[in-house]
Amino acid sequence: MLKISRMYYLDELTQAEIAKKVGVSRPIISKGLQKARNEGLVEIIIHDEVEHTINLEQEIANAFSLVDVIVVPTAEMPAEVAKNALSKAAAAYVLKQLKDASITKLGISWGTTLANIVKEWPNEAHEQLKVIPLIGGMGSNRIELHSNQLAYELSKKLGCNCESLYAPAIVETEQFRELLLQTPTVADVLEEAKKIDLAIVGIGNPYVDSTMEEIGYIGAEELKSLKAAGVVGDINSCFVCEDGSIAKNTINERVIGVNVDDLKQVDKVIAVVQGVHKVDSIIATLRGGYVDTLITDEQTAAELVHKIKGLVK
Repeated sequence: MLKISRMYYLDELTQAEIAKKVGVSRPIISKGLQKARNEGLVEIIIHDEVEHTINLEQEIANAFSLVDVIVVPTAEMPAEVAKNALSKAAAAYVLKQLKDASITKLGISWGTTLANIVKEWPNEAHEQLKVIPLIGGMGSNRIELHSNQLAYELSKKLGCNCESLYAPAIVETEQFRELLLQTPTVADVLEEAKKIDLAIVGIGNPYVDSTMEEIGYIGAEELKSLKAAGVVGDINSCFVCEDGSIAKNTINERVIGVNVDDLKQVDKVIAVVQGVHKVDSIIATLRGGYVDTLITDEQTAAELVHKIKGLVK
């Protein structure tokens, strides 16, 4: 049995070839190979590295009734390599969606994750598209992360046009926000942004590794206010509570961008997010029903599933 097993599995001879060499019939060789497996002389191991991620995808999709979940295998990868793997996978997924000719307007939010996606985005012409920023962004601080800049850089890689939203992401007062929303240059772009066919957004945790805090959009007083309001995360700089509801009496009243309620009307909203510190933020956003597709890394997905199971218990 060991001899014919080596011929079959290692030398890759057919059963007929082995039968001729050994001097017996092919059915005897077949029975001998099966007996070798039954008695443990031969073990067949399938090294399916993506099985784990597929299971994670299914659990997350079922828990939140998502259209699609993509978990990028990143186990044991260095942080920078994992980040780039996620960005490339996200870009490839969106490009696949863009094969649908009915998609003519693509919206993009802002942040480090989305900036890295645009950086890794391959050049592929989609001249019928227009890229539209989903939130304001002005000033010289980390301009490479702003929605306007990302829309411009992405449009170059897609060979298409883009719009610019000439307004800050967050203004000082609600009154100033209302004034800006009445100006045609701001109102027209926001109105067009409500009509996009596909949106790419990030999900943030305002308390840990927050880009908004780093840039200076939020400080100690704002963070205190967010905690008091029960905020656990943000999507397109709209802060949400644990149950997914939009937080009241917070910075939300001073944000210039597409409201998440309007995002719900978009056919495809894809959230790309990385980091286990964002798990509670992801859960809140998914509870709110603001996105259809989640793309994340393996570690974040595993922690997300662990948290989901704990919530069910």
